[in-house]
Amino acid sequence: MTTADQGQSGRRDRKKRQTRAALTEAALRLVAERGLDQVTVEEISEAADVSSRTFFNYFASKDDALLGDQAPDRDLLVARVTAAPPEVSAFEAVRLALDEVVATIEADREVWRLRLAVIAANPSLLPRLIAGNAESERAIVAAVAGRLGVDPDHGHPALVTAVAGAALRTALLRWAGDPASRPLRALVTEAFDAVAAGLPDPPTT
Repeated sequence: MTTADQGQSGRRDRKKRQTRAALTEAALRLVAERGLDQVTVEEISEAADVSSRTFFNYFASKDDALLGDQAPDRDLLVARVTAAPPEVSAFEAVRLALDEVVATIEADREVWRLRLAVIAANPSLLPRLIAGNAESERAIVAAVAGRLGVDPDHGHPALVTAVAGAALRTALLRWAGDPASRPLRALVTEAFDAVAAGLPDPPTT
């Protein structure tokens, strides 16, 4: 591939990312304002300045636009868990693997705050969200099992993955719910450190 071809391919990829982001932001904003059942794909497309046909090039449904595509984050996490230094524990490997995902979330704070608010207001989205999370957890369990040299059915990889997920969710909800909160990375570190320390009770004032 020539340099010109690479440049053109890079521009196409950027345009696709921008269009996907615009559709997601439009969907979240409209649903937050009007409610899930009061927003159509056509309205989302119009708000993002694209056609409905273009919408379906990116998302299979309105719900998919709201929840986003978990596959890239899942693939990144699996690759980074596998590549983490062999001397660190499986729990620390997952913690290290989350760094880039956390940075991406932090850069899109308003989108994530809208997404969490929309999910809280529309419980019908939960089954699809849970299904996506379950698929991600299975992939990470397999990656943790691989680095430990145990079967995925062994209890430890599943426990590591579940506890790490709970630590991330706790930090994410604190961060999204309080505009004055510390950076997400700091909250994630605090949550993982607390788990690693055996969850000691916080000091009383």
